[in-house]
Amino acid sequence: MGRVTQMTQRGPKATAERNRTLALASALVRGAIAAGLGLGSLTVVVMVLWISSPYPDSGPGGALRAAAGVWLLAHGSGLVRPDTLSGVPAPVGMVPLLLVLGPVWLAHRAARDAAEPEEGRPRPSQAGAFCAVTAGYLLVVSGAAAYARGGPLRPDPDTLVFPVALVVAGAAAAGVWSAAGRPFGPLPSWSPPALQEAFARTLFRDRAGTACRSAAVGVMVLLGGGALLVAVALGRNATVAQDAFLALAGDWSGRVAVLLLAASLVPNAALWGAAYGLGPGFSLGTGATATPLGLDGTPTVPHFPLLAAIPDQGPGTLLNGAALVVPVAAALAVAWFTARRAAPADAPRAQAWSPRETVLVTLLAALGCGAGTVLLTAVAGGPLGTGALSAFGPVWWLTGPAALAWTAVVGVPAALLLRLWRLRTPGWAWRRGVRDARDVAEEELPATAPATAPAKAAEEETAAVAGRPRRWWEPWRGRGGTGGGTQGESGGAGPGGSATPAPGPAPEAASGARPGPVAGRGGVGFEPYDFLPTDPWHEKEFREARWASLKRVSGGLMADFPADVPAELSADLAADRPVAEPDGGPGTTS
Repeated sequence: MGRVTQMTQRGPKATAERNRTLALASALVRGAIAAGLGLGSLTVVVMVLWISSPYPDSGPGGALRAAAGVWLLAHGSGLVRPDTLSGVPAPVGMVPLLLVLGPVWLAHRAARDAAEPEEGRPRPSQAGAFCAVTAGYLLVVSGAAAYARGGPLRPDPDTLVFPVALVVAGAAAAGVWSAAGRPFGPLPSWSPPALQEAFARTLFRDRAGTACRSAAVGVMVLLGGGALLVAVALGRNATVAQDAFLALAGDWSGRVAVLLLAASLVPNAALWGAAYGLGPGFSLGTGATATPLGLDGTPTVPHFPLLAAIPDQGPGTLLNGAALVVPVAAALAVAWFTARRAAPADAPRAQAWSPRETVLVTLLAALGCGAGTVLLTAVAGGPLGTGALSAFGPVWWLTGPAALAWTAVVGVPAALLLRLWRLRTPGWAWRRGVRDARDVAEEELPATAPATAPAKAAEEETAAVAGRPRRWWEPWRGRGGTGGGTQGESGGAGPGGSATPAPGPAPEAASGARPGPVAGRGGVGFEPYDFLPTDPWHEKEFREARWASLKRVSGGLMADFPADVPAELSADLAADRPVAEPDGGPGTTS
């Protein structure tokens, strides 16, 4: 009996361990399937081109090994081409960036699906899902690398760890982060305590998120501007590009292959154009560099359609200098997206950032833009052979600092100017809809008795005595601001924080002041003391106004009809005489 009880008690624990193991195995299989889908889709394209080629160089084994090598190249792996005219193996380090999107998206989706909670199936931990998906993906990578070793494009073993494993791990980590809801903090326990405290603050997360978004916008504008430069240059040299395209292949299958290769290199060309606009330009071999100032040296480039966009030799012209508009546009985009958060249109002026915060966030965005440019330009170029072609493409350690300098020098003053423009005092269309809570409450008050000139003067005098700060919208809205000087906002009842009310007429005196609800302490219309009226407040219109106000703030507790006034009280009120109360109340006369 004791043995049965012991087995029963171990049941839930054993079931939990088994479910966890099944979840990790499922995540491992997901990673392997994601890698297999990417490899299979690229293999299908290569095999179709090989089958349609009239003069294939090798058998199906060579085509399959070439497909595996190209798939590894899409992860950032370097390739070696052993069959060259000189007999010296030539490296191939330029990664077609369009091919990178497929493997990265598949690894990201596999990790996201493995880490997302789902009814009816066990779910591993976030760390377990990340490790299992990455391990399953890298198993397929190892198999593909071993299979491609005897092909025409052999993978470089030194690049399988970096950057191939890093790319897969980064995509998987992004997928797990997306499954968790993209949280921005908290940081792990091993991180510095000061950084953990900073990430715990909502204000810090808001500023950091704005800097990241602005940096991403800056990088995208650089890419778009570079693509525009390449498109204009190709349009000017359309004949040269067409001749290079027709010379590379004579049959339709070869031309399709060249077209697909050119399409996969379009993001690389856009980054080359961005580097050209930033100033450092790009290398066309070891002895030539193209910048907006001109093309120095003798370029050594193969015949390829996209390379027809290279500028002519000699000093640059005014048209070449127009490429500098690209980094200026990127800096202005960073400044605009930062200023939108620094002075939002849907918030009052008091919630705007200070100039120091605006400058700091813009500098952080410029730093992020420079870092993103460094990362992309580092993989946009690379060697295409030995000798003169060993340096080909933008120089990342020059392009990244140039992007940082352009964005910081142009973006910081532009962000400050945009902030001032959005916060200027005159009413602008986008800020006319921004209303403070006190203004909304004032508009909701019933206009039963319009305020007279003496009442407005009494309000302004009371606000001045209480030391209420003047509202920023008062000069152009044309009213003296009926709210804002309450003790709940200023922190004291009067000058010096005394609890004694300031002398003078009440802000909502009954002599024509608009009756309103009496809110809680610190609310709209709150007054700590009430003053005796000096005007005939027993008149019918003022009494009806008070009754309507009390009925509105009662929350439906008061009846729809006024109280029944006795005949003798009605006579006293009509004669405007003090009312005698039997218990010696406030209306008793001596």
